[in-house]
This record gives sequence, C-alpha cells and structure tokens, in this order.
Amino acid sequence: MAAAAARPSFCSLIAKPLLFPLLLLLFLSPSQLALSKVHLHKWDISYQFKSPDCMKKLAITVNGETPGPTIYAQQGDTVVVQVNNSLVTENTAIHWHGIRQIGTPWFDGTEGVTQCPILPGDTFVYRFTVDRPGTYLYHAHYGMQRSAGLYGLIQVAVPDGVAEPFAYDYDRSIVLNDWWHNSTQEQATGLTSIPIVWVGEPQSILINGRGSFNCSLSGPNQVCNATNPECSPFVLAVVPGKTYRLRIASFSSLSAFNFEIEGHNLTVVEADGHYAKPFVVENLTIYSGETYSVLFTADRDPGRNYWLAVNVVSRKPGTPVGTGILNYYSNHPRRLPPSSPPSGPPWNDTDYRFNQSKALRSHPAYVHPPPPAVDRSLLLLNTQNKVEGRVRWSINNVSFNMPHTPYLIALKKGLRHAFDQAPAPETYDYRSYDIYINQTNPNATISTSIYRLEFNSTVDVVLQNANMMNPNTSDTHPWHLHGHDFWVLGFGMGKFVPGTDEKEFNLVDPIMKNTVAVHQYGWTAIRFRADNPGAWAFHCHIESHFFMGMGVVFAEGVDRVGRLPTSIMGCGHS
Repeated sequence: MAAAAARPSFCSLIAKPLLFPLLLLLFLSPSQLALSKVHLHKWDISYQFKSPDCMKKLAITVNGETPGPTIYAQQGDTVVVQVNNSLVTENTAIHWHGIRQIGTPWFDGTEGVTQCPILPGDTFVYRFTVDRPGTYLYHAHYGMQRSAGLYGLIQVAVPDGVAEPFAYDYDRSIVLNDWWHNSTQEQATGLTSIPIVWVGEPQSILINGRGSFNCSLSGPNQVCNATNPECSPFVLAVVPGKTYRLRIASFSSLSAFNFEIEGHNLTVVEADGHYAKPFVVENLTIYSGETYSVLFTADRDPGRNYWLAVNVVSRKPGTPVGTGILNYYSNHPRRLPPSSPPSGPPWNDTDYRFNQSKALRSHPAYVHPPPPAVDRSLLLLNTQNKVEGRVRWSINNVSFNMPHTPYLIALKKGLRHAFDQAPAPETYDYRSYDIYINQTNPNATISTSIYRLEFNSTVDVVLQNANMMNPNTSDTHPWHLHGHDFWVLGFGMGKFVPGTDEKEFNLVDPIMKNTVAVHQYGWTAIRFRADNPGAWAFHCHIESHFFMGMGVVFAEGVDRVGRLPTSIMGCGHS
C-alpha cells in the first residue's frame, strides 16, 4: 500500500503568511467577533530608494511606502499586524504609540523592554485592542529607524451612534517629520564617536512624506531631481465654507514644529486621544510624539490658494520652512499662493510655546480628575553628560542602557542577572544644583536599573530641564510614557522646588496625554496610575536623545501579567 501523504503540521500552517491571519480568527471569542471588528494588516518592512524631498536616498518603508499606511479602526476593535522584516541586515520592532496595550504588554513593540527584536527574514505578529478613540501613531522602536522613514498614523473612531463634542464636515490628517540625507547608521556612529559628531539640523521638513530640497545644493555623488513627483508639494483640497477636522501628528526625530495655515485660525479640540477644552490659535506648536486635532473653516477668499507652513522652533533653524498648499476648490491644486509662507513665531520665543502648553485643558464634559493623593514622587533631572569620554544624556546622573534581555521577560521569568537590580535614583540634589550653568563635573554612570512601582499606586513625576554641556544652551524635551496616559499637572520656568511648587498643580481639569514637553530651563509635572501590569519605557522622544541614554523604565504588577508569548523571546538570557 502506498504511503499516506504527509499531513502539514499546525506550525507549518502558521508559517504560511497567507494562512496566518485567517488562523488568528480561530482564537477570538464569539463575543469579540460579535462586538468588534478585526483589522488584518500584512506589512513588509524593507529599504527602498525614495526621494521625499527630491534627494534620492534609502528609506525604510512599509509595503514600499513612507509614511506607512494609516490604520483605521473603531473603539474596541482588534488590530492584527503581520510584520515581515525584509531589511536583510537589520533587526526591527514597531511601537504602537498611544495604544496602552492593556492585557497585551508584550505587543507594545519596544525592543529591549517588551520584546526581542524581529530578526531579518523573520515574521512577527502584533495583536492588540484599540480601547479609546483618538489619533495615535506607530513607528520603529529599534535604534534610530524612525528617522529612516518607518512610521505612520492610527485613527480610532468613536463607536456607532456616539457623538464627539465638536462638529465638522470632513476629516483629514497631516503627518510631519524632519528628514536627513545621511543614513541613520552614519548618525548613530557619529553619536557614539569621540569626539561626538552631532546629527546636525535636518535637510528638510516633510508634510505627509513630501518636502523640497534645493537641488543646487546637492553634492556630486547625490541624485536630486526637483521634478520628481515624489517630492511635489502636499495639497490639502478644501471646499469653501466647509469645516475640517485636521489630525496633526509629529514624528520628528529632533525638531519642534510650529504648524500654520496661512490666514486661517485653528481651534484645538483633541490632544493625544483626549478631548480638549477648545481654544483658538493662529498656529500650533507640536513636539515629537504628540498628536492634535484642530478645526478650521475654509472661509477665506476662495479665489486663491494658501500656504501650509511648518517652521522649526526651540532650536535655531537650519532647515527651510516646510510647505504645502491649501487648495480652495476650484483653483488648480498646483497654483502657488501669491504670498510668502508664514514664518510663525520667533524660534526662540519660549514664552509663546510655554503659554500654549499651559492653555491645554481637559474638555469640561470629559474631565477625569486625577487622584488627589500621591503615593510616590520622582524628581528627574535631565542633563547632558559624559561617560568614558562619550557624550550622553542622563537622568539624575544615570544614563540609560537597554539590556540584551527585555525587561518584561527578565521580570516575569525572575532573571535577576539580566539587568542592574539596584534602585534607580528618585531625585537629585535640587538644593545646590544650578540648572543654568555648565557643571564642573559632567561625568555620569551607565545603568540598566529601573523603577519598580507598586501596582495601582499613584505616581508623580517632575521632569526638570537644565543646561547642556554648551554654555547658555537648553533643549526642549518631549517625554513619552508607554502603557499609560497621564495627567499634565503643570509647567514652570526655572527650578522646581518640592514642597512649594506643588501648590501650582492643576487638579481640577488637567488634560490627559501620553507625550508632553519639558521646556528650556523649565519643569513639567505629570501624574499617573501604575495600573497596567507590565514594563514600560518612559523617555525623551527625540531619537538621538533616547539613543544617548535619555530614558527610564517603570515596572508594575508584573506578577499579574499573563503567560508571555514565545514569539517575543529568543535574545539575551531568554
């Protein structure tokens, strides 16, 4: 009798990319299938030659494109993303920025914290629930790959029949980024060199992946084509008299941006997925990792087009203004406005940006008061230091290094040797430290230590900015917390004084966010509940700053975390 044909194993079936998403449906409960949708995405991550600002260079793409595709979902839906790493020589990981990953901490997408990286040629599947409506991001969280183009938008709609606290006719989005012509490998090598080779100011600002570089400035071995359709200006078409919701997201690797629509006021209504008490601005300052929804009405002269303008603020600009076109129907979409692009507020007007931060409050109908009492307070000083001659960033004189074994795995498996068990420093000598001067001893230490938080405790974090290693220089730092939203309790200029400045905290209607700026020589206070079991990164969202050690990790309720998927393991001691 002939031998029976070999029957494929379950493992061989799930290895087939086309069958895997279908098999995932088998593991969803009937209630999940009935009450929510499952959005399946199949992504191939690869390097491609792109010319987003007319200069040809390698970019990391999703299915051949940068920015990647927008994920559309509704509150309560499940998103499944099958990621194939075709980068050939590089690992990768993708973070779902603003998605709290309740019950799925291992899919936060943070290499070294929640998972091992995705190896070249491997496929990894992320599966998570989008539990709140709003505007969120996704981007690479490995090395500095976000700078190379691996990023995109997540839009989560309210459930059917639920009204939002503002009205509009059309929903549009604006994705902002800064762009360099040298590779992220060159940048990373420069940052770790002695002496440091700084990344420098970006060559271009991209609006929805499109910018414009002056090709006359290109080098002899560079390919720059000003007529390439990839770098034609982004056009936002509008109908006169209609009101638009504009979702604005910043993926910048270094720059703080000021966004303006020439001649049109913007009403801020949402920030990081939370409804804001509406307030009107002529232009919007937005920091890396932030998202805003603004409303504007196409109520100007319809006989012409207008500029979309993005200017660099907080740093002395070395980058031309980024521009797009607001196209009033029925003007030609490529018809340039008759005016010059708006220049925005002065780049060094700290008060302007500070006051805009303070103006952001929670919508009166959606206030979630913070807990009135706090269980633990951390005072974290952001400084630029040196470690063994290399320039680093540090928190309370400790520069963060990622371990080879992800924290979530090490904590869940009891691998105490995988990272430094000493407690991370909770404060600094604020009484004697002068935040305005160059410190006489700039040296710091490197550590993999973390902050262990009691589950369900209330934690205050005050981020204190200070002078860098250059005289009279202080950067703005946008800090992002994974796995949580936090209440923004307040901002201040100068040095935070414990026992005194808490009196200025807003405990009535603070906005909730996941990313917030710490202004130059200033402080920012946040409060959050440590109620999401897992290990979570908290770091500056400027790529080079986090790469150079500007971050920490919080661990809470790890004993409550369910069984870890084997797909996140395979590196370090795991």
